[in-house]
Amino acid sequence: MRRSTVTAGLAFAAALALTTSTATLPAAAAQAPAAPAPPPPPAVAALAAPDISVTNVQAHLSQFQSIATSNGGNRRSGSAGYTASVNYVKSKLQAVGYTVTEQNCTNCTYPGNNVIAEWPGGAPADQVIMFGAHLDGVTAGPGINDNASGSSVLLENALVLAQQNPSLTKRVRFAWWNGEEQGLQGSKFYVNSLSTAQKGYIKGYYNFDMVASTNGGYFINRVTSTTAAPLKAYWDSLGLSPEENVEGQGRSDDYSFQQGGIPTSGYAMGASARKTSAQAAKWGGTANASYDPCYHRSCDTTSNINATGLNRSADGVAYAIWDQAVGGGTPSNDFSVAVSPTAGSVARGASTTATVSTATTSGSAQTVALSASGAPSGVTVSFSPSSVTSGGSSTMTIAASASAATGTYTVTVTGTGSATRTATYSVTVTGTGGCAGGQLVGNSGFESGATVWTASSGVITNSASQAAHAGSYKAWLGGYGASRTQTLSQSLAVPAGCASYTLSFWLHIDTAETTSTRQYDKLTVAVGGTTLATYSNLNKATGYAQRTFDVAAYAGQTVTLTFTGVEDASLQTSFVVDDVTLTAS
Repeated sequence: MRRSTVTAGLAFAAALALTTSTATLPAAAAQAPAAPAPPPPPAVAALAAPDISVTNVQAHLSQFQSIATSNGGNRRSGSAGYTASVNYVKSKLQAVGYTVTEQNCTNCTYPGNNVIAEWPGGAPADQVIMFGAHLDGVTAGPGINDNASGSSVLLENALVLAQQNPSLTKRVRFAWWNGEEQGLQGSKFYVNSLSTAQKGYIKGYYNFDMVASTNGGYFINRVTSTTAAPLKAYWDSLGLSPEENVEGQGRSDDYSFQQGGIPTSGYAMGASARKTSAQAAKWGGTANASYDPCYHRSCDTTSNINATGLNRSADGVAYAIWDQAVGGGTPSNDFSVAVSPTAGSVARGASTTATVSTATTSGSAQTVALSASGAPSGVTVSFSPSSVTSGGSSTMTIAASASAATGTYTVTVTGTGSATRTATYSVTVTGTGGCAGGQLVGNSGFESGATVWTASSGVITNSASQAAHAGSYKAWLGGYGASRTQTLSQSLAVPAGCASYTLSFWLHIDTAETTSTRQYDKLTVAVGGTTLATYSNLNKATGYAQRTFDVAAYAGQTVTLTFTGVEDASLQTSFVVDDVTLTAS
């Protein structure tokens, strides 16, 4: 939640939720609230919604904590920590079949990307229910309650929706916002990018900001509105008697949608405002103390989480999704299909592979036949095995002939059983002439984030602190001034029969080291486990320099190109890599 001069506020604490999974509370949240009166029976729709595992939600929180720890201690917009958070959320969503878009907020104080994910299927495009949370934090700390809590609750709900894959009456869209802490900038940018008609398609927007405050209360934005009804119904079914989120009015991303004429609501557990005596009597906790004592502070870590409130919020989101968007339910036996990785490249005359995974989402396991469509001329797709029992996996092989059509194509993988389920794989066919050559490195300028590359957290970034050679993104290894090893790699199928093979990349090195004789920090470039070159703080220079190597020795092999950056305990050296190519011709 962004900071405000508003001092009035409401909040919420915690008690074990009916029909929800349980978890051990951390020390900061161990104080048990007073037991509420026995709740009324949950509504029928609440019982139909899935139970969201709070353990899984907490696992996402741990990942966000790790990301912050590895990137200067925070996940502020524009930072390497924010970029790594975007990549984590995006990779999880793409792996289960979401259509994911990164929207660059060009007028944000710290330029960065909103993540928009839509589950395929459901009603026409003019019937949308949207759920959002801000992904950024403040500079002071890792931002776990504010707002990895809302981000993680949404992420796990999105993954469960994909796993369950129910019939939908409305499209379900999730969003993770950039720049909330600087004034709701990412969500404003998104809403302003919509036409009047597109705004009208969104029948409700639900926002989740700080949903695990350790001394919190149970608050709902616009609690008496029609939009709030499912959120309130779920918490009412637990006997919680939620109140209006007075403290949060105009301070989180639902306000951007409200200003755009879109109905809104959402959950919150409170920030810096103080819990009243009446609220403490109703929900437990400490009267006249802040709902979140670590609000915008360095102590906002995974220890600053109320697991019970987190659990109840996660299950309330599921209730709202099922109440607002789920139709006739899942078939008695159903399954899901996913492809990993979701994209790759193949040279003419070569092949590449990916793993197709299936899962039983309801009922009993069943036989799933696999097929593919959308491959270009000269490209074949095969599966081994060609059918699996749901819960099993198959190896998909994409092979390109010497005359295959070059370009980027979307291959649709279809699983057929009691229902038809699909996933997509983006394949780039490279190469010209008889040698099946071309430019072999996928996402060579890093403008698609971590796509194709395997990298340490925070390495692929659009941070303004180091300029890219071209575009916005680059790979930045080092720059911490502390002992750290980071890697960046990609597997490449190098075709045989070409006249030349040239590896090229642009490298910028700057350093705070003052020595002119000793190598303290190093970048090693290797292909197939063989070192091609080593650079160090002694190679510092203004701007980028292009580095090229003859790699003909690897023709006909599948090798891994690896950049490894190693820093010692003090004085930073930054190795910034961009526009990496391996051209066979």
